[in-house]
Amino acid sequence: MNYILRDENALYYECGYSCDNAVFISLADEKFFITDSRYTVEAKEKIVGAEVIEASDLFAAARRVLRSRNPLKVVYDPKEWSVKAFEALRKKLPLLHFVPKPDFSHLKRVVKTKEEIELLKRAAELGRDGFEKFADYLSLPGADKSEKRLHFEAKAAMSFFGEYDLSFDPIVAINANAAKPHALPTDKVLKNGDLLLVDAGLKYRRYCSDRTRTVFVKDGLEFSQDQHFKDQKVQKAYDLVRAAHDRAIEKARSGMTGAQIDALAREVIEKGGMGKYFVHSTGHGVGLDIHEMPYISSKSAMRVEDGMVFTIEPGIYLPGEFGIRIEDMVVMEDGRAKIL
Repeated sequence: MNYILRDENALYYECGYSCDNAVFISLADEKFFITDSRYTVEAKEKIVGAEVIEASDLFAAARRVLRSRNPLKVVYDPKEWSVKAFEALRKKLPLLHFVPKPDFSHLKRVVKTKEEIELLKRAAELGRDGFEKFADYLSLPGADKSEKRLHFEAKAAMSFFGEYDLSFDPIVAINANAAKPHALPTDKVLKNGDLLLVDAGLKYRRYCSDRTRTVFVKDGLEFSQDQHFKDQKVQKAYDLVRAAHDRAIEKARSGMTGAQIDALAREVIEKGGMGKYFVHSTGHGVGLDIHEMPYISSKSAMRVEDGMVFTIEPGIYLPGEFGIRIEDMVVMEDGRAKIL
């Protein structure tokens, strides 16, 4: 298959290197990595199995490669291209048929290799350790600090103070702010007795981790799933989310669709009378991107297979009151979901 790529993680998956200004072309047995002079030295050192071409105009260089090989058609992912960039590429190639294939690279890497699973496992383990570092901070000087300060400290702890990149900007939300699934930090100050939701992850050799815990804030705080809240309404919601999380992981099987796994979690919360407060899907794939296939949602017809890695993260969000989410990454192995 002939194809052309622009996304950084797609490029990295193909040849072990990427940068923010490059085009990758694969034509039969030939592969080309086109970039500008800022990156060519490093690209030539690191790239495996592709010719590095230096160019000030990437699209002109790409057109030269395509004209010289003269393929009949080339696959591309329209999600990777702006209208302007794509028009710049194809305007002088009127006879070449560009075939749109959304999520082309994600589909190629949806089933992870053993090596990738080990990298994701290590990322998840380090992410867990980052949560423990953050818990240490919360148990000592963390009380009486604002969400904005806690957000900063979470980034420091999760990155091991700069040793690792983060998978995404952490979410650190207190009480009513946790009712926003993607809450932004505020000046709200943390106190003992509060509910605290933390969603964070890091990258290990570019592979992402993703984890969420919701806790009752007290001295000696731990990000375990055993949490006991003073408010009975909060405790009921927490217990429903935990039961939904556990059921989805326990009952998920290879061959199920994403929608079927989503239903395993959603049915628990619906039967508990809080279905309308579960406002997002149950999970998403994780790999080089923090969000990739398979999607564990009510609309997903993709069947999960052994080797796929995704999150299970049910939640309940009561606007103006509180929000709860519990999230773990799992890999499908021997037909079942195993927590990484």
